[in-house]
Amino acid sequence: MLELYQWELSQYSEKVRLCLDYKGLEYRKIEVTPGIGQVELFRLTGQKQVPVLKDGHRYIVDSTEIAKYLDSEYPDRPLIPKDKKKRAQALLLEDWADETMGIKGRKALFAAISQDQNFRKSLLPVSTPDILKSVVEGVPGDFLNVLGFGVGFTPDIINSAIASLKQDLEILTELLADSPYLLGDEPTIADLAVAGLSILLKFPQGPYLDLPESLRGKGLPILADNPDYEPFFTWRDRLYEQFRKP
Repeated sequence: MLELYQWELSQYSEKVRLCLDYKGLEYRKIEVTPGIGQVELFRLTGQKQVPVLKDGHRYIVDSTEIAKYLDSEYPDRPLIPKDKKKRAQALLLEDWADETMGIKGRKALFAAISQDQNFRKSLLPVSTPDILKSVVEGVPGDFLNVLGFGVGFTPDIINSAIASLKQDLEILTELLADSPYLLGDEPTIADLAVAGLSILLKFPQGPYLDLPESLRGKGLPILADNPDYEPFFTWRDRLYEQFRKP
């Protein structure tokens, strides 16, 4: 069976889970513990970041390379179109999603968890021991803000990321206005990438992530609760219902 080394709330892990589910492949999730788990992952693969897919004795790193590998080894229900123009469009949109929605989504989420202790604790997997949840909830927001400054998440950068995400969601909503998928009548890696990388903006409605039920359909209020973006999130949740296994 395929094995996916992952973090539950990693957008790029979710992108790969969507790809695997879309193809109907069986796989086992292996949660990588930050720190010590990354050391073991590096020993196995030379890579500390998730996702990493193990297939037999092979380790495939990077979500895009995993998608290409899956199409090569498991060609049913292809992720990447054969047509040259659509292939280029799909890979271009996927790369855009990786480099924009993925990165800016993390910045926007940082703003939310630094301001809301309950939200911060709720984001932990449901299997997290209560004592650890209490520790995370009790970390002062000011301290997290200091950490944010340390990795470049200043207020100006966060505000810029949120403004840019608004524009991105407007464009995606327009692209989907008269089409079931981003590139027409068939789903591609572009759809799965955009859907997976948007989870930190608003969590899917269904039981697809290891999160408390109270967080389903919740997210960053400025984006998740804005009616202008409801068509996009409705499309995303419909895609989940079609392809993603709980």
